[in-house]
Amino acid sequence: MNYLLKILLSAVAVFILGNVLPGIAIDSYLVAILVAIVLGFLNTLVKPLLVLFTIPLTILTLGLFLLVINAAIILLADYFVDGFHVSGLLTALLFSVLLSITQSVLYTLLKEDK
Repeated sequence: MNYLLKILLSAVAVFILGNVLPGIAIDSYLVAILVAIVLGFLNTLVKPLLVLFTIPLTILTLGLFLLVINAAIILLADYFVDGFHVSGLLTALLFSVLLSITQSVLYTLLKEDK
C-alpha cells in the first residue's frame, strides 16, 4: 500500500512540475501516473547500470555526473511514454532536481501521517 501511495505522490509531483516548467508537456493525469511508474522502473533497473559504468566519471566530477544520469533517465521516460515530452537535456536536468525535491517533501508528509 505504501508503494502505491509513493507512485501516486510521484505522479502528483510530475503533474505539477509538468504544468509549471516550460519545456515539459504532460497530456493528462493518467500520463503522469504512467510517467511515475516508468521512472520507478527505470530507476530500479537502468540507473544502477549507468552508475556502475560511469563510476570513474562520477568520481572525477565529485558525484555531479549523477545529475546527468538522472536527466538521462527522464529523457528515457520521455522516449517510452506517449503524452510526456521533455524539450532537452537542461530541461530534464531541472525537472530531475525539482522532482527529487518535491518527492522528498511529499514523502516527508507521508511519514508524518503514521
